[in-house]
Amino acid sequence: MADPETGTPPECFGRIERVFPLGEDGLRHSPPGCLACACKTACLRRALAGEGGLQVREERLRRAWESGTMPFWERWARQKTLHAHPAGSPGGIRGWLARRRRAAAPGED
Repeated sequence: MADPETGTPPECFGRIERVFPLGEDGLRHSPPGCLACACKTACLRRALAGEGGLQVREERLRRAWESGTMPFWERWARQKTLHAHPAGSPGGIRGWLARRRRAAAPGED
């Protein structure tokens, strides 16, 4: 839990495997200790904004597809959107050109 006197977040702050672990039932749950923490909302937001958040969104797509509540084309389109632009990379033509240059750089000689 966070230290209320200093206002510093705990060492587990934003770590998805600690603050939103996968349960035995295949769903993610916050542990009871996290629910009592003063930083829980900011912590979960930080955890879901990182690489772990991508994994959580992929899990939701997979569950929706397996349960039959999402048609194939919708799932496909959402997966493409999730993986289209990694966090922090530019989109559009500039992003495409940057990715092409990076891909061509190792074998240019």
